[in-house]
Amino acid sequence: MQNNVRTIVPSHNQIRTEVVTTYEQLMHAYAIRAICFMEEHGVPARHEFDGNDYQATHMIVYAGDEPVGTLRIRWFKDFAKLERTAFREAYRNTHVLKAFAYFVFDHVARKGYDKVITHAQPKYARLWRIILGFKNAEGKAPVYFDGHPEPYLELVKELTPPLNAISASTDTAVLFRTEGFWDAPSEYEAVA
Repeated sequence: MQNNVRTIVPSHNQIRTEVVTTYEQLMHAYAIRAICFMEEHGVPARHEFDGNDYQATHMIVYAGDEPVGTLRIRWFKDFAKLERTAFREAYRNTHVLKAFAYFVFDHVARKGYDKVITHAQPKYARLWRIILGFKNAEGKAPVYFDGHPEPYLELVKELTPPLNAISASTDTAVLFRTEGFWDAPSEYEAVA
């Protein structure tokens, strides 16, 4: 009997990125974080899953139908903060990272933000700088967390919001649409 299952490798073009809008996608994001942070790095669950999960926008990357990466975004007045970035080990490469990161940057810019920040340990901070164009935050001291021997460095990336960035002057119907699906009328919008 021939095996008809095709494996999607990390460099395959079936990598897709999405805004989490369903419970199933959120569970996928949580599973990736549990694998990467709790299992691989020994981070306690109470630290990894905090109250900020309920105020954040979650993003996910799939290889075909398999969840392979995630992060969450928290929104502040002048910037968006990228947190809990995690990729399953087989998908930790620049192809997947770039595809995901540029999707996230476009989403943040569409919401009208021109700056994202993140915090990373030195080896990951180097990756964010080299691959994604982040810079060290000026005047910010590294921060230490209990159980982490290395400091976390603050990194900043400037973005350019597009002309159609969501703002107070955006059409009202758009403001009712699902996060990240602003260009598609919802099934509930009445035709005028």
